[in-house]
Amino acid sequence: MDILTKYPAEILILLFLIVTFLQSGIDKLTDWKGNLDFIKDHFKNSPLKNSVPLLLAVIVLIEVVASVFMIYGIYELVTSGAKEFALYGIELSALTLIFLLIGQRLAKDYAGAMSLAVYFIIAVFGITLLV
Repeated sequence: MDILTKYPAEILILLFLIVTFLQSGIDKLTDWKGNLDFIKDHFKNSPLKNSVPLLLAVIVLIEVVASVFMIYGIYELVTSGAKEFALYGIELSALTLIFLLIGQRLAKDYAGAMSLAVYFIIAVFGITLLV
């Protein structure tokens, strides 16, 4: 339990982002058609309307890779104190949030865009702790 006294904020932020992005990625993979239909409708009046399947695949890939990096990052943090993979994972999470923000703004979903700010603040705080 020494690790929780050494890196408590880092581990909690990593766990929060793992739950957020891994669940999101798994949901998109297990209900691809439902998510694709919803997102196509969401972006029907935006410049992204013809690229939705490709962009959704990119987001899923980054979410899952970020989650794997953060899971391994926790392992590294606990076993050796190394922070590289945790940092890579959180940076990918922040990048994903920026991509999602761009999409929400282009879809003119300003409330959805605003809700991403909370996640982004947490990610940036995690980055700050890990550098």
